[in-house]
Amino acid sequence: MENKLEIPVFGMTCNHCVKTVTDLLNAMPGVISAQVSLEENLARVVYDESSVTPEEMKKAIVEEGYDVTEEGASAKAQTAEVQPSPSEEPISADQTPSEKIVFDIEGMSCVNCARNIEKALAGVPGIRTVSVNFSIEKGTVEFDKKVIDKEKIFHLVKDAGYKALERITGQDKKLIAKKEKRLFLLTLILAIPVALFIHLPQVGIDFNPMGENKNYFLLAIATIVQFTAGFSFYRGAYYSLKNKNTNMDVLVSLGITASYFYSVFSMFFVNPEHNMATMAMKEPHLMFEVAPELLTFILLGKMMEARAKGRAGAALEKLLELQADKARLIVDGTEKEVQASQVKIEDIVLVKPGEKIPVDGEVIEGESSVDESMLTGESMPVEKKIGDKVTGATINKSGFLKIKTAKIGKDSVLSQIIRMVQDAQADKAPIQRFADTVSNYFVPAVVGIAVISFLVWYFAIGKEFLFAFTTMISVLVIACPCALGLATPTAIMVGSGIGLNRGILFKKASVLENISKLKVVLFDKTGTITKGMPDVVNIVVNGSMTDSEFLKIAASGEKHSTHPLAEAVVKKAKEKNLEIPEVNEFSEKSGHGITCKLNGSSLKIGNVKLLVESGIDISPLSKKADELSSQGKTLIYVAANGKLLGILALSDTIKENSFEAIKKLRNMGIKTCMISGDNKKVASYVAKEVGIDEFEAEVLPEDKINAVKKYQKDGLKVGMVGDGINDAPALAQADIGIAIGSGTDVAKETGDVVLVKNDLLDVERAIRLGKKTLTKIKQNFFWALFYNAIGIPLAAGLFYPSFTLPPQWCGLAMAFSSVSVVSNSLLLKRIAKKL
Repeated sequence: MENKLEIPVFGMTCNHCVKTVTDLLNAMPGVISAQVSLEENLARVVYDESSVTPEEMKKAIVEEGYDVTEEGASAKAQTAEVQPSPSEEPISADQTPSEKIVFDIEGMSCVNCARNIEKALAGVPGIRTVSVNFSIEKGTVEFDKKVIDKEKIFHLVKDAGYKALERITGQDKKLIAKKEKRLFLLTLILAIPVALFIHLPQVGIDFNPMGENKNYFLLAIATIVQFTAGFSFYRGAYYSLKNKNTNMDVLVSLGITASYFYSVFSMFFVNPEHNMATMAMKEPHLMFEVAPELLTFILLGKMMEARAKGRAGAALEKLLELQADKARLIVDGTEKEVQASQVKIEDIVLVKPGEKIPVDGEVIEGESSVDESMLTGESMPVEKKIGDKVTGATINKSGFLKIKTAKIGKDSVLSQIIRMVQDAQADKAPIQRFADTVSNYFVPAVVGIAVISFLVWYFAIGKEFLFAFTTMISVLVIACPCALGLATPTAIMVGSGIGLNRGILFKKASVLENISKLKVVLFDKTGTITKGMPDVVNIVVNGSMTDSEFLKIAASGEKHSTHPLAEAVVKKAKEKNLEIPEVNEFSEKSGHGITCKLNGSSLKIGNVKLLVESGIDISPLSKKADELSSQGKTLIYVAANGKLLGILALSDTIKENSFEAIKKLRNMGIKTCMISGDNKKVASYVAKEVGIDEFEAEVLPEDKINAVKKYQKDGLKVGMVGDGINDAPALAQADIGIAIGSGTDVAKETGDVVLVKNDLLDVERAIRLGKKTLTKIKQNFFWALFYNAIGIPLAAGLFYPSFTLPPQWCGLAMAFSSVSVVSNSLLLKRIAKKL
């Protein structure tokens, strides 16, 4: 039953805190929706009281480091005031940083198994959040390592009837698949003679080589199948009921148990040969074919489902396979081959041509071209020389490289990408709560319908016992919560995999769903729409001097300055292979420019103020200067011996794809806005060049968040695209924060989406992928609900006598309902080439 609750939350200081509490509550099993207000210090929660209690939610908030009473918050504040300094203060128990683990789970048969595990872990002291994803068979647990450890969590999973593993390797998966295939083949081999004995006579073919021993033969086979292939279902049902829950195993176990023991009873106690001739039935009515045929179809469906899910998760598997196993470590000048995991920070590794680079680091010796396609998607190798950064798992193509290790293990770029993808695939999208709620009541409802169908057919309508009994079993085995449970996570898995291949990393499943709802996208200017590096775009000479001669003079003075504009001038001269002469008597005046001497001539290089204050006439180029300024360009004036030599116009060059990216967003009906700290002239020029709908100039970093809030107050879903530390607050405030991959670590940590390739076209691609994924999820829900809405009435005999479904065919239909949902999700891959 759904309830609403308001929980006071004290101790939040910013929008990041709001996001933390919101995500915490939304991740809890049983929470349908949660909204948190910083202004009101309040969390509004809609929840299912059968799955989570208010006390559990409050406890989770407190364990995250916040308070649910004002007194608690005040006490914390007073304690903080007494402490001498934050750096000296030990971390208190309720502020202990959380640790998160993602692990594989063996033994789940349906979405309700995932709920069993969540229920077993939720509320355990030290566990802050828990989420189990059936489709990828992974669990994600955030916990306080001072209260509980990983081994204890794994033990709790085992107690719930499942097996938790650090990671199921590709080899492990092959062994599991081989074991499942053997079980399927055994069941199939045993089911074939049963099918011949039962079904051939039904079509008029006399087949009974066993004679009078036929029923004993069928009993033997049914018994073997019942307690071999059926064992895993019985085990799953036992643990599910032990945890006061129900799942698909319960339905299957009820179906095969009822048919088997009914047949045994009928064979030994109803047969006239056993002195039971007074019973209403003259011959034993046996259903020994139900378990072998039913379990054969279910195991076949599960094999196909596992194969389809493997294809859905192939992108992540490929990523995991990219990690280097070996490294050539240089120790005291000697080369030594070691496991890549043994390399430490600042170790020197040697990478030969054709080998995989094992670590993130810096080239200290050698030159080569490196294939970075796994990171950027670009097929052309990138030249690397001394001082350049390299990334682990990229391929060294030609020369030898010596690399000084900078990042290893979980801090490496590849590990961070893998973690982002794992988190996104293990996370639950908001729409998944619908499936969780339905699944919560699904199995009890199906058992109820099965019993009612038996009672109606046998007692109300007066049909024979066998017909009513068979109908009940058919209802039990045709109903499938799995298709419903797979609807969202399989689509999320495929969608995030497509994004990964395109260099678009979604951090959470909810992002793939919510990004499709964006109505406004705000862009930071510098480094996002523009390259973030000033470049000399115009050279205007006053006189007969060539552009190269003029640039050489300007660069001679600027090379001694550290100003970004000066560095841009020197860079341009080097690009043109100009020899930059030396100057002397160099001096620099902040906010104006520099003065120096070159071959006896007195140079002044700077802004207009420097030249005007020096009495130099700038009128010969004033018209051109005004024209360049109106385009938002920054001007550097160069004068020698009191005479104006010329002007350099610099601009932060607009990225090649910015115009096209903005155009595509506008074509989607999304409003675009640019936020810039630059002056209005520059901002206006850039906005006009790329076709931005609106812009805000001279915006301070702390005011960017207000620009996001302005649109949110109008009820619009807002996306923010940025790359810098100053963009982080706005990225956190936005409904979807999109960080540029070349940006700061802070921006990438705060963003919900990371664009690895720094291509603004990926913003539109991410939104389009989100829309396609959400459409696929809705399709999956439709087919899952449609299947059950049609299948259950068919199995219950609603269309009798025109049409009935025997239990074994119901089992086949149930198995293939899940396969159809996973296969439909895989159809998302068709759009990959169109992105």
